[in-house]
Amino acid sequence: MATAVEPAVLNKEEILRYSRHLIIPEVGMEGQQKLKQARVLTIGAGGLGAPVGLYLAAAGVGTIGIVDFDVVDFSNLQRQVIHATADVGRSKLESARESILAINPNVEVVGYHTRLDSSNALEIFRGYDMVIDGTDNFPTRYLVNDACVLSGIPNVYASIYRFEGQASVLGLPDGPCYRCWYPEPPPPGLVPSCAEGGVLGVLPGIMGMIQATEAIKLIIGIGEPLKNRVLLLDALNMKFRELKLRKNPNCPVCGDHPTVTALIDYQEFCGLGRGGVAPAAEAASEESVEITAGELKQELDAGKDVFILDVREPFEFAIGRIPNSVLIPLGELPRRMEELDRERTIVAHCKMGGRSAKAVEMLRAAGFRHVRNLTGGILAWSDQVDPSVPKY
Repeated sequence: MATAVEPAVLNKEEILRYSRHLIIPEVGMEGQQKLKQARVLTIGAGGLGAPVGLYLAAAGVGTIGIVDFDVVDFSNLQRQVIHATADVGRSKLESARESILAINPNVEVVGYHTRLDSSNALEIFRGYDMVIDGTDNFPTRYLVNDACVLSGIPNVYASIYRFEGQASVLGLPDGPCYRCWYPEPPPPGLVPSCAEGGVLGVLPGIMGMIQATEAIKLIIGIGEPLKNRVLLLDALNMKFRELKLRKNPNCPVCGDHPTVTALIDYQEFCGLGRGGVAPAAEAASEESVEITAGELKQELDAGKDVFILDVREPFEFAIGRIPNSVLIPLGELPRRMEELDRERTIVAHCKMGGRSAKAVEMLRAAGFRHVRNLTGGILAWSDQVDPSVPKY
């Protein structure tokens, strides 16, 4: 016979701290005790993870786990409010831990300074009541989803892009999972990340607080969770709407006859190769059509005739550019190839190398033989060659 778990005891200071919760009938002492006993794992201490961590701590969630291996960058500060200017260069995990404990020293913060992957996800998820997904790439989203389903715990999901956000609670009993919604990932490079497409700084705050709200509701057992629903936000016009989402009985993970019973290679599943680059870009690397910023600088200094093709958007070009580069946005490249000299050496670049890898693939398929991709994009040029070029 299972032993009943004793409710967590709130001390006098905690009763005062959480008094505005305690006087809500739906929460009360019992609900606050459930919060203190809860164990919630957040994936990422970035844009979504920042408000999630702060508000769960303020609400009194007893144990907050954080998975993150990155360091704080200046470009994070526009939206990742858990970090401060003085934290630039520090581990995001340690910065987030410090901010959380500054809000509520009664919270236990468990850090996992590692990249989440198929070898460690199930072990990290063990013992947590739910996972809050704050990731920004498809391989990790599918990994989190599958690990949650296999672990039998909810996945509190959100994503953001420019002015738009979406949120749902996935993996609940009789509810859909992420694969019910997106059975297959989009082609590599089709959906830009926030790093390439941008995001309004307040948007992850809104969506992260929705995730925190759903987590608190699930812990206490109140209200109606975002089950079988996707909440969509258009922040530019400040409109919310809902989509219905149903469990797919043929889902390979949570369906009636699952075929995915263990974690898989999610880079391969999402059509990505080593280091998260698309297969075409990976193949290009094997054919020696990648060039580093330092190598490009050497060729230019030696007087080699190199055409530098910038495939970013005009607003990015206005922020900073490599000298003598020519802008042809990736979307315009198919109809503007005739502007390029097929016999001239072309080095394509974007912000970080993803879009320019697709440009190289397109040009090579069109018969251009002397095309290379600038590894790391203009950010690498700024880091390795010319620090006066602004990073963004």
